[in-house]
Amino acid sequence: MATRFLHLHRHRMEKVDSGTTFYFSRLLSLSLSLWFRAFRDYRAILRNSLHFNEALDLFTRMLESHPLPSTVDFTKLLTAISNSKRFDLVIALCNHLETLGIPHDLYTCNLVMNCLSRSSRPHLASSFLGRMMKLGFSPDIITFTSLVSGFRNRPEDAMYIVNQMGIEPGVVMYTTLIESLCRNGLVDNAMDMLNRMENDGVRPDAVTYTSLVNGLCNSSRLSDAVRLLNDVDMMRRRINPDVIAFNALIDGFVKERKLLEARELYSEMIRISVAPHVFMVSRGVSPSIRTYNVLLHGLCLNGKLDKALLIFEDIQKRAIDVNIITYTIIIQGMCRAGKLKDAVDLFCSLPSKGMKPNVVTYSTMISALFREGFKLEAHVLFRKMKEDGFYKYR
Repeated sequence: MATRFLHLHRHRMEKVDSGTTFYFSRLLSLSLSLWFRAFRDYRAILRNSLHFNEALDLFTRMLESHPLPSTVDFTKLLTAISNSKRFDLVIALCNHLETLGIPHDLYTCNLVMNCLSRSSRPHLASSFLGRMMKLGFSPDIITFTSLVSGFRNRPEDAMYIVNQMGIEPGVVMYTTLIESLCRNGLVDNAMDMLNRMENDGVRPDAVTYTSLVNGLCNSSRLSDAVRLLNDVDMMRRRINPDVIAFNALIDGFVKERKLLEARELYSEMIRISVAPHVFMVSRGVSPSIRTYNVLLHGLCLNGKLDKALLIFEDIQKRAIDVNIITYTIIIQGMCRAGKLKDAVDLFCSLPSKGMKPNVVTYSTMISALFREGFKLEAHVLFRKMKEDGFYKYR
């Protein structure tokens, strides 16, 4: 196209005088220079992460460029928009590209399939599978994994797809099925799927085990979850469950009021090394503050403030980033234990720690002050809460 463009301009310039020829030559040079710069610009932008509005602006610019960018370049942009979870927009833009004569490729089709599945429209995803095949594309493992994911709330349909697709499932698809079964309370079926997965020679990964641990904890099968975390095969393969698994396990212990087990898990962290989080870190896991918050909340709720304070003190020594939820849990524990002065001291120290009380923190302190007869102080704190925007008259 560029050669034809140059030929036409050369033919025109032969018909004008030398001064005009020079003018058109400079104009053509500038035009081509601007085009190549724009081409390089959007290519450079595509290599970087894009915010949603930037992606939309770039899409408009790409549509206005001549010649139009390739399907690959548009697909990179659509992927960036998809990462913003604007699935409907991605689907609409793909349809628009098709009307402009920009053909789909397998990657684009898989992107649309993924967007349909993630926006909980599995039947449309199934229909799109048929359309893909009419366009001459053979669905691959990525296509079917997205489709199976769309049926995550309907495990029987997901299983049917896997059995009919004619492709050997990989670790991602097996894990998707296991997560789907666990989500719907079919934990025994999920364990059977784990066995099938291993028999097929597919090795489970950290996400697989995390899904199972989470499912077992949600089904109040904590002993099975612990057994799975300590699975010999998992240790031998150096599979490291992520922090979600540990959060689920500690949360499960607390909900079942099995604080001894929760404490034992924490003690095991300390036993393995000085830092309480080394137990997780030694297995490739960084514990989140949520893990600690769950444990602290359970201890405070069950009147074990002293043990909660020891953990709270240890967390601070280890330079683990705490949040206002952590402080609020401790303040609540102090108020429940009748240690109002300690609660007030900790509350008053929040600004120096860079923490801003939330509505729960304020409510806890106001209730405790009223309960202990400090009504004036409670009213003062209530006014401060209103000033901070946490209370509005209806």
